[in-house]
Amino acid sequence: MKNADLKILRLMRTRGHHPVAEKAAQVIAKSGDNGYLWIGIGAIGFLCDSRRRRQWLTTGLIGPISIGVNFGVKLIFKRQRPVLEGLPPLGGAPSSLSFPSAHATASFACATAMARVAPELRYALFGAAALMAVTRPYLGMHYPTDVLAGIALGTTVGALLPLPAVEPASNPDGAAASPESAP
Repeated sequence: MKNADLKILRLMRTRGHHPVAEKAAQVIAKSGDNGYLWIGIGAIGFLCDSRRRRQWLTTGLIGPISIGVNFGVKLIFKRQRPVLEGLPPLGGAPSSLSFPSAHATASFACATAMARVAPELRYALFGAAALMAVTRPYLGMHYPTDVLAGIALGTTVGALLPLPAVEPASNPDGAAASPESAP
């Protein structure tokens, strides 16, 4: 498995590397630092969806929380980031620990939780999470198995996250609708 991991990493570090693609991957990865992208999506949902406001707030905050959970797992495994001779990583990291990927963990935790809130957005949410995850070995920051472990951990966290109840629909006069009158 280790040999395949290294071969896939080397392939991802040597194919499709144009300065524009590398810069795009760096920008995408930077938006995932500390879960910023997901906090932003949660904030937009909070502002635009009054009935699910508390759910959007909760799902936006699970990104940074899952990064903390991820770091605890990293401390158990203590796997060092990849080093490929002649192919330095194209980004920085707050830690030398690699397994699992915090970007993948936070992205899939948020995508999973947010898709529970807004199933109609699931393809966009999981597409963004997958794109974030792929940037990690592309930039040389993680082995592919680090990303797969982050996806598994994040998906689990997002699926287990308790979500607040949806606010009741309002009548045109602004009062909450009674359960009998709700559609």
